[in-house]
Amino acid sequence: QVQLVEYGGGLVQAGGSLRLSCAASGSANADFNMGWFRQAPGKEREFVAVIEWRGGSPYYSDSVKGRFTFSRDNPKNTIYLQMNSLKPEDTAVYYCAGGGSGPAYTRYAFWGQGTQVTVSS
Repeated sequence: QVQLVEYGGGLVQAGGSLRLSCAASGSANADFNMGWFRQAPGKEREFVAVIEWRGGSPYYSDSVKGRFTFSRDNPKNTIYLQMNSLKPEDTAVYYCAGGGSGPAYTRYAFWGQGTQVTVSS
């Protein structure tokens, strides 16, 4: 059974930065694609970024492209989401996910518990 645990959420002012981490246990995360999603109150879970287990360039949603950077460290079974130039509309609970592909959250098998990111204006 794969377990995912996120770290690094918090409160930041608009224009600031945060880095989220997600540690996987139970299976090497090198074996499957990993993604980040977010969910704001009253809204559907939204795709943020995905990276394939083979490596290569991550794929980002248009809303975060150029501001967020997704990376993975396979030996550490950890993925990261560096978030720069944060905006109030980035406020959401952020989830890491594994075992799926593409931007549809329903295709992912494993989920972390989520971490709150709040961006004040």
